[in-house]
Amino acid sequence: MQTVFLLIIGIAAGLLSGMFGVGGGIIIVPALVLLFGMSQHSANATSLVALLLPVGILGVMEYYRSGKITTENIWLGLILAAGLFAGAFFGARIASSLSSDLLRKAFALFTGIVALRLWFK
Repeated sequence: MQTVFLLIIGIAAGLLSGMFGVGGGIIIVPALVLLFGMSQHSANATSLVALLLPVGILGVMEYYRSGKITTENIWLGLILAAGLFAGAFFGARIASSLSSDLLRKAFALFTGIVALRLWFK
């Protein structure tokens, strides 16, 4: 049954990722913490494992097929990828040094601020 729930979470994250460019932090991490009782550290790490490079390739291929990817998109994406590469490393180091409780609260605060900014923009 756990496999089915994980697959459903993955499908939901994939759909939202393809539609809005989100998935790991918005869907997978809260689902793993709230539905599976994982620690924040474990949920963050599991999400990163799931979202490694091969996952996004199908979404990129579809956007390319439909003419929505330009040369500029590619260059901007590569620059973002370089930042993500370094940022994920340092973010994981910082997260590993925090307690699970503090990390969970920081995650909730972050997502709450993002939600409010989007709502009132």
